[in-house]
Amino acid sequence: MAVRQINNYAEIVFTCSGSTRHNTEMIAEEHCVVRVLSGELKVIQSDKTYVFGLGDTLLFPRNQLSTLIKSEKGGLPYRAIIVKLTQDVLRAFYEQKKIQTTLVSKSDYIVPLPQNPLLDSFFASMLPYFDLNYKLPQELSQLKIQEAITVLRSINKDIDNILSDFSEPHKINLVEFMERNYMFNMPLEKFSYLTGRSLTTFKRDFGKAFATTPQKWLTQKRLELARYQLTEKKKKPIDVYYEVGFENLSHFSYAFKKQFGMTPTELITRSTS
Repeated sequence: MAVRQINNYAEIVFTCSGSTRHNTEMIAEEHCVVRVLSGELKVIQSDKTYVFGLGDTLLFPRNQLSTLIKSEKGGLPYRAIIVKLTQDVLRAFYEQKKIQTTLVSKSDYIVPLPQNPLLDSFFASMLPYFDLNYKLPQELSQLKIQEAITVLRSINKDIDNILSDFSEPHKINLVEFMERNYMFNMPLEKFSYLTGRSLTTFKRDFGKAFATTPQKWLTQKRLELARYQLTEKKKKPIDVYYEVGFENLSHFSYAFKKQFGMTPTELITRSTS
């Protein structure tokens, strides 16, 4: 089955990744609520890994780096509904409801949501929308997003700390951020944005901190992590290359041999002989 995605309106998406494993990098510019309908979703962040299956629901806070690995389970492909909670809708919601919030902390990680009848009812009500042969009216789409916000607020008392924070990334410690997030295969523009810098300033500050270019440093760090995963964690190359920031296995093998003088497979053979 081919990868397919149905957008009945820009903020509500049905996605199906087919019967083969599908990998993506994610940095959501808007908060996203995801309900897994079938299959399995593995989410890898800087120091945490989550696995979600049938009936699980999670919130991806905006501007968080994640690697997503979507695969079939129980003979069923990965299928999910994604609802984007846009900044415009969230601002209007909090202003209209006159909800006063005190920002105590923000989440640096995704937020798994508990099983709840309200969530079940909400996502069940949206399934018929994907059978429409026309776009979902924008007014109805906005109402469903407001409903999603209301449901989230009713089942997670701390969710306002995330949803009502409209600030942009500020200038942060570049070294700490890069050491924590180098395995994510993102454009330099995204790294610079998340560290609160222009691309030019990011490259300048990076050179001062690491005495090399971002591209060279990222490749070396990712290959070192890959070698650790192969030798210490006993993982296979096909299970490693994407998690450490390479787009395909052949490029990973080529770069690995150039760096260490042997392919990943040769390294595994040598370490086990």
